[in-house]
Amino acid sequence: MTYILNIETATKNCSVALAKNGDTILCKEIAEAGYSHAEKLHVFIEEILKETGVAVHELKAIAVSKGPGSYTGLRIGVSTAKGLCYALGIPLISVDTLQALAKQVIIETGLIVPMIDARRMEVYSAVFDANHTKIMEVQAEVLTEESYSDITEPIYFIGDCQEKCQTVLLKDNFHFLPEIIFPSAQEMSALSYEKFTKNDFEDVAYFEPFYLKDFMVAKKITS
Repeated sequence: MTYILNIETATKNCSVALAKNGDTILCKEIAEAGYSHAEKLHVFIEEILKETGVAVHELKAIAVSKGPGSYTGLRIGVSTAKGLCYALGIPLISVDTLQALAKQVIIETGLIVPMIDARRMEVYSAVFDANHTKIMEVQAEVLTEESYSDITEPIYFIGDCQEKCQTVLLKDNFHFLPEIIFPSAQEMSALSYEKFTKNDFEDVAYFEPFYLKDFMVAKKITS
């Protein structure tokens, strides 16, 4: 029986989920206009362990969303995860924030493009197929009317920047899912368990979040 605590703080959503063998048992989260991670994160962890009856020493690993995303949010999440790993002597697992976001979309065909707002028309993005396999690595890009214009198959855009995206991404095969805004710890459960089974752990002493500070415009992909 493998209990993993999943922590997601890369965006405005402060999210914690406890999973058993890759299945979420309980998730608590809140997305507020002002970041409340410092106030809510430890409270959520304590509440989840108390409500599920799982003792902290039963945890086998701590998983944290590694980014890209908010600098402050990522620092809070990673610091908390590291502290728990040190105290409990258990491994640290990192999960791609955009991959966790993409897992919320269920489609049969097409592409999934999770995006996290950066500033102005800049976003952090990646591209996944219908099986949630990453086919374009995480990038920082400036959106224009030419973005993704060479792709003919359906594309589903999700994330916290859809409103501004819709002002430039106008093709008929572009679809927006406004109900999917923030990544959640709930979708981290299966991803972190898979890494646990493969002993895919981070070095607790040296792990740093993936800030994606170096900005560059990546080449477009073709279908």
